Amino acid sequence: MRFTRTDLIFALLALATLASWWLGEGAAVGGGHIATVATVAVLALSAFKGALIALDYMELRGAPALWRRAVLGWLAVVLGLIALFSVVLTA
Repeated sequence: MRFTRTDLIFALLALATLASWWLGEGAAVGGGHIATVATVAVLALSAFKGALIALDYMELRGAPALWRRAVLGWLAVVLGLIALFSVVLTA
């Protein structure tokens, strides 16, 4: 059996999902400063997962640069707003 790039990306997405779940569960129990660090880590994993999905599963890797920038920029803005509101609301 030969593994393709899609198989590798699927495995990375599954591992990132498990890591996000683990961080989220630990932060729920810990609270305080660890919750903020866990939130930022989960958002970073979300950005990684979103970029992989957009570039490989949505096939934007071979698309014009404008489309790639628009989708990845949208992802960055949404995750940035979530991070901002998360920090503001917990402070």
